[in-house]
Amino acid sequence: MNQWALQIDRITGDFINSFSVLSEEDLNWKPSPEVWSIAENIDHLITLNKTYFPIFAKLNKGNYKLPFIARFDFVVSFFGNMILKSVQADRKKKTKTFHIWKPSKRSYKKSILGRFEEHQSKFKQEIHLVEDRIKENAVISSPANKNIVYKLETALDILVTHEKRHFEQASEIYALLKVKKGMSG
Repeated sequence: MNQWALQIDRITGDFINSFSVLSEEDLNWKPSPEVWSIAENIDHLITLNKTYFPIFAKLNKGNYKLPFIARFDFVVSFFGNMILKSVQADRKKKTKTFHIWKPSKRSYKKSILGRFEEHQSKFKQEIHLVEDRIKENAVISSPANKNIVYKLETALDILVTHEKRHFEQASEIYALLKVKKGMSG
């Protein structure tokens, strides 16, 4: 558990330290309509991570149901490895997100950073609550598609790696914003 908590703390700090100096307008700035703003990246992380919380709760209650496909270890490993590879921060190509995880608004208040910080604390608590399920090698389905299955441990690796990827994406937007505004640093 500690490995994820430490990474979540680091990512949270990176977001807060890098973007808390920005105005609401800057957090919502987009270099083009098809590119997410810094705020949209943050909202996406909150939205996506929260879709796993009901799964974690069902795992802990012992009433989580898996599809038949989850019985095959090679399928579980295949999906886990494939998705983990697809969310690496050094992404070469852009991937489309499932509709349920798209940012919910076009414009966000500066308080999105505080919401993110609160969410990250909740995320760490949720991970702590499923520690025993991790040790049991629990398997879960993606909230977006029940037939995409992977180990809970891999899901947490995916979520944390995905956060790093979106920090990099938000940092790229910030770099473009600095160029646009003629800012240094």
